[in-house]
Amino acid sequence: MDDVVLRKFDTVTRCLTRVIEHTPATLEILLEDYTRQDVIVLNLERAVQACVDIGLHVFSKRSEPVPDSMGEVFARLGRIGIIDEATAVALKGAVGFRNVAVHAYTEIDYAVLFSICTRHLDDFRSFARQILDAMEKDKTV
Repeated sequence: MDDVVLRKFDTVTRCLTRVIEHTPATLEILLEDYTRQDVIVLNLERAVQACVDIGLHVFSKRSEPVPDSMGEVFARLGRIGIIDEATAVALKGAVGFRNVAVHAYTEIDYAVLFSICTRHLDDFRSFARQILDAMEKDKTV
């Protein structure tokens, strides 16, 4: 198993654990708790970045050109069959959220953040399973 990928998956796991630990029962609680907001946003940013890094590592191992954007990493992984289309779309969307959080293009929509925390963390787990499956089947992944 590739040590770089395993370290990145450890990062994803740790970040998702922090998100779960700090996700409140309701959106209203989240809206009132700036510390929770910060912990969740930071850890989602890190989880997205680690997944992007894994994708870039896959392209490097395959001696393929680096995608032009973070979102394109997942789109290309989907096109070449390493991850399924639903996961590619979901993680490309996660990049969009990450970009809003990091670059402050717009104000963070905490209803969207709450939805990610309560409905979409499995997208990261699905990505991990699919990458690990691809690595077991093909040593160039």
